[in-house]
Amino acid sequence: MPLAFRFAVPVTIFFSIFGAVPEGKSQTYEGKELVKAELVADTNAIIPGKKFTAGLLLRMAPGWHTYWKFSGDAGIPTELKWKLPPGWKAGELQWPIPLKTNDPGDIQTYGYQDEVLLMQEIIPPAKIDNSPVKLSAEANWLVCEKICIPGSATLQLEIPTSTTSKVANTDLFARYRQLLPKDWPGADVAKEKWSHVGSELHLSVTSATLANHPVADFYPLPEGNIVVGHPKIESRTGNEIIFAVPIDSASKDLLSIKGLVVFAQRPNGNDRAAWRVAERAAAPPAKSVPARGVLTFLFFGFLGGLILNLMPCVLPVISLKIFGFIQQAGQSREKIWRSGLAFAAGIFAWFVGLALLLIILKAAGREVTWGGFQFTNPYFVLLLSVIVLVFALNLLGVFEISLPQTATRGLLSWTAGEGEAGSFFQGVFATVLATPCTAPFLGTALGFAFTQSPVIILSMFVAIAAGMSAPYLLLCAQPAWLRFLPKPGPWMTHVKQFMGFLLLATLLFLLYVLGAQRGSDALIWASCFLLVVSIACWMKGAFIVPGASIATRRLSLVLMLVLVIGSGIYFIGDKFRSSKLATTSQLAGGWQAFTPERLQEELADGHAVFVDFTAAWCLTCKFNEASVLESATVREEFQRRGIVKLKADWTNGDPIITKLLQQFGRPGVPLYVLYPGKSAEPIVFPELLTKSIILDKLETISRTIASQ
Repeated sequence: MPLAFRFAVPVTIFFSIFGAVPEGKSQTYEGKELVKAELVADTNAIIPGKKFTAGLLLRMAPGWHTYWKFSGDAGIPTELKWKLPPGWKAGELQWPIPLKTNDPGDIQTYGYQDEVLLMQEIIPPAKIDNSPVKLSAEANWLVCEKICIPGSATLQLEIPTSTTSKVANTDLFARYRQLLPKDWPGADVAKEKWSHVGSELHLSVTSATLANHPVADFYPLPEGNIVVGHPKIESRTGNEIIFAVPIDSASKDLLSIKGLVVFAQRPNGNDRAAWRVAERAAAPPAKSVPARGVLTFLFFGFLGGLILNLMPCVLPVISLKIFGFIQQAGQSREKIWRSGLAFAAGIFAWFVGLALLLIILKAAGREVTWGGFQFTNPYFVLLLSVIVLVFALNLLGVFEISLPQTATRGLLSWTAGEGEAGSFFQGVFATVLATPCTAPFLGTALGFAFTQSPVIILSMFVAIAAGMSAPYLLLCAQPAWLRFLPKPGPWMTHVKQFMGFLLLATLLFLLYVLGAQRGSDALIWASCFLLVVSIACWMKGAFIVPGASIATRRLSLVLMLVLVIGSGIYFIGDKFRSSKLATTSQLAGGWQAFTPERLQEELADGHAVFVDFTAAWCLTCKFNEASVLESATVREEFQRRGIVKLKADWTNGDPIITKLLQQFGRPGVPLYVLYPGKSAEPIVFPELLTKSIILDKLETISRTIASQ
């Protein structure tokens, strides 16, 4: 008897007796098991070509919960991605009817407590080996109580193959199949009708079944960028119930919303059942906003782009452009105009490229934001740090940027010199540095654009680019105005070097952001890499210069490449990548870390809550904090009124915070929200704060609440 066969016999007998062998994983926090995750199947053996059901079983610690596929105002849906052998197929993930939770602060979520089984049909091919099959899946979830902790696990389930099988985990699968929503019944059982009433969609359901259940509700399943409010029962008489679903102005042409009509004997009862509500045809989204409204927001985008020139993010590069204007004083009008056009082209190129990328990501179902899209990525911050350092060393005279003669001749045919190429890249550089800033009007404009069609998103970014480039195009169109600038002279060398130090100050800010994102270890490795880049720039200025021999140039170039590439692999590819995310530092000044649960807890205790949505890379945020929020006057006022201060840190792109930003119609930080308590609506403050804005708003809110 062959060895392989002698071994296969007892293995087959073992699996036939005991069936599938799951491999569970636990998520722990401070020594406590929060979630036990495992894959389970409803069969003890796989029959080739015969479908079966497998699922992700999550068991949560008491008081902890995970989320439904539409999590509501907070949370992230659980994900399950199968890694099946070739020829195998998986059906859609089947979600049991969730539990609805209403928390203080008008926060509504949908999820699961204690336990949940997310099922999928698995279809094996008609021909498979007789050996046991090892199924693998990647699971990701967010589990919350007073805090939220993401969890993930790579899970495996080993099942034997056979010509016969028996059901397994019978009670478990039967219980959760009972909780799966059913398709909408025939008209003889239930009728549905949608209608528009003001800013709400009304769903009228007529059914004798609902009359026999005291509890009925509608759980929405909005798709894409549709924003809906909390459904409520508008009226209930006999066999008819009307649900009212608030919708935002951008979705006013929506005719219906997918969701579940849920009914039970008591709220969140184990006997709950549900019918699926299918979506009806919707009007084209491009018609969702009148043309006059679109033009108004585009004008806001233009104003926001104009004001970006005054923001601290871009001042170093803008200073360089002004320096260039001084150099051009007295030159031909055509050359000045070409330089301005090149600078504007760089601005437009970056904004249009960014808009197209965001449109692609939005079409793929990703969340799109302003600033956070790039600056929450530490590698982007590191790349920008390298560019800023190289620019600074060039201005300080460590090396000169010169193009090969062939490249110069190519540029000459278009630009009549290298100045226009430099202006173009200065324009790109200025817009890259502008992204962590949010100017007045800009947040409103982008918040609107991100809910609209790709055409409006692209138009908005073009409007912002037009606003940012307008002053330079205007100055170039009137070269006579350049006579008011100082005349060129030796003093310009010192100004150029001073601007190099301004860029080094920008570099310090970027390194601060890196430290906030990845911690002190990553900051050290990034600094080591930047030191090597500095040495390479020095070698360029010392040895690759006119008059140096070809051998010297080539050897220096090889050494530069070896230094930069080698240090990049060692410091960035190994050390930096393996560094952990920075831990949240102890907040000072009476601030506490934000979580949705903490917000609900404070509101439940009757406290007013002020939430600062911020990020380490957001200069506007830092300016507001230093000049207003951390001022003695404002701090004393918050303390006197007993307002709890929570800081929502978006430095690393927290998805829960991203969702809240979108709920308030903001594309990024800063965002300042005051929850007054006593069921009052949240109050949103402007992006740029002053002490008087804070104090006046607090006084107005106090009078309003006192009069209620």
